[in-house]
Amino acid sequence: MKRRKFLHSSLLLGGACGWQSLLPAWAQSDGLSTLAGVPALQGSQLQLRVSGGQSAIAGKSAHHIRINDQFPAPLLRWREGDALKLHVQNALDAETSIHWHGIMLPWQMDGVPGLSFAGIAPGAGFTYEFTLKQSGTYWYHSHSGLQEQIGHYGPVIIDPLEPEPFKYEREYVILLSDWTFEKPERVFSKLKKMSGSYNYQQRTLGDFFRDVQRDGFDATLAERMMWGDMRMNPADLADVTAATYTYLVNGHSPAENWTGLFTAGERIRLRFINASSMSIFNLRIPGLPMTVVQADGQNVQPVETDELQIGTAETFDVLVQPQAMLAYTIYAESNDRSGYARATLAPQAGMQGGIPPLRPRPLLTMKDMGMNHGDYASAAAEDHSGMDMSGMDHSTMDMGDMDHSTHQGGSSQQHPHPFGPGVAGMASVAVSRLHERPLGLEKEPHRVLVYTDLHSLTPNPDQRAHARELELHLTGNMERYMWSFDGKKYSEVTAPIALTLNERVRLTFVNDTMMPHPIHLHGMFFEVVTAEDGNKPRKHTLVIKPGEKASVDLTADAIGPWAFHCHLLYHMHAGMMRVFAVSKAGALS
Repeated sequence: MKRRKFLHSSLLLGGACGWQSLLPAWAQSDGLSTLAGVPALQGSQLQLRVSGGQSAIAGKSAHHIRINDQFPAPLLRWREGDALKLHVQNALDAETSIHWHGIMLPWQMDGVPGLSFAGIAPGAGFTYEFTLKQSGTYWYHSHSGLQEQIGHYGPVIIDPLEPEPFKYEREYVILLSDWTFEKPERVFSKLKKMSGSYNYQQRTLGDFFRDVQRDGFDATLAERMMWGDMRMNPADLADVTAATYTYLVNGHSPAENWTGLFTAGERIRLRFINASSMSIFNLRIPGLPMTVVQADGQNVQPVETDELQIGTAETFDVLVQPQAMLAYTIYAESNDRSGYARATLAPQAGMQGGIPPLRPRPLLTMKDMGMNHGDYASAAAEDHSGMDMSGMDHSTMDMGDMDHSTHQGGSSQQHPHPFGPGVAGMASVAVSRLHERPLGLEKEPHRVLVYTDLHSLTPNPDQRAHARELELHLTGNMERYMWSFDGKKYSEVTAPIALTLNERVRLTFVNDTMMPHPIHLHGMFFEVVTAEDGNKPRKHTLVIKPGEKASVDLTADAIGPWAFHCHLLYHMHAGMMRVFAVSKAGALS
């Protein structure tokens, strides 16, 4: 081996070994112990220092953000009812912040610069003080610029005061994230200049001829022309892909294979957290069914499944019970099928399970545009998996079938559909798709979790009918990389949406774009309107499918200005964010 190559290899090996030693104990591989015994930052008073650092990620040297010199950030473990005092010191050369994702607290402690506080200036500190009103699996991250993309995130576990309604002998945090060696500002700049910069899975001339054989020349040409007229792409499933991303589990790349140990017959709790910036994952453990027991930290009636989709910022807690002394692969496939994160559950270190091949990339369909087959029956006789009609000129469409009505009870706050340069189109027949499997999983032979499978373990705390309904359109122009609510980006909105303390309101989201959007509400939980049975799932984040009209019921029980936004980082950065202002009689107190 030549000397230069030897030195390079030695540096990489040394960096990788050093990197493992820099990992917090909860994130280290080979299952050093059950999570309950892994050192975590505990106690009602903590010091957290945010700084920059250089170490190996996926075998390469990378600059990233650390908290207390750790990446991923330390596991914070508390108990329901704890009164916390958390001092955060900023050692970066830029403003920073910490948002306590999914945690109910005073609005001044929510950690959104310019909304709940001024941010933490370089060299300065800020003390967060709040009392924990809940239990479950959560996480924390920066709400400043694009810092979340470069490592500013970590897990939170809040243990309950009362015994949990399920048993387990071992637990692991499975923190999913996406890492790019490009600066996040460069990623955003490339998306603004050419939104398809990272999409290497676009349709080819070969695809055209295959479609001609299946559908005929006229139908295929018409379908391609409609996509062209709309300047959209049926393969546009994710803005940022494995073309630049390495997908991580607890800071480990697929090649590094994070491993958690078990003994056959043990019940294991896996706390899945999607802490990625831009990635939606389809999760499965081949050969091992999962029983979902919590969603977004809230107990649900146990439901067994073989696969689930976890949107950006969602959390799911599942129980598994491997009976054999085999290695099982935890496989998190990106929803565009460009890459994957993986980890292993094994009875001893060094074992590996099989790695499933990436499944074929799906294509968006007419349904993802909010269209009926009859809208363009002349263009296609049936809805093929690759036949999409979203390329039409919306200016010629009849919008008479757009449903702005209230689902039931209360008044509906209607408004004209937004138009403008940031609105590329609209869903003409938007309907609830909460009962549908995610795109690409429709024909899987195994069980796939859908939102209507989730039911709160206990009755919803507020059983009142909503007094009014607010409708919000998720809008965008992919070609210009513009994202907004109701056609206005956050900087263009002059006033928040006013809510009265404890009022019951139904929020209806209409996704007029052809991308899924994980919508996150700060400071409060909502009930997903899957059924009017009093046990609707309570969540803080909901993935709205393309062309979907989905509703949630909200009790405005927390005074303050609360952000809600798409949790795809670059969508929020582009302007897909609004504010609910909850007050007693106008002024916040």
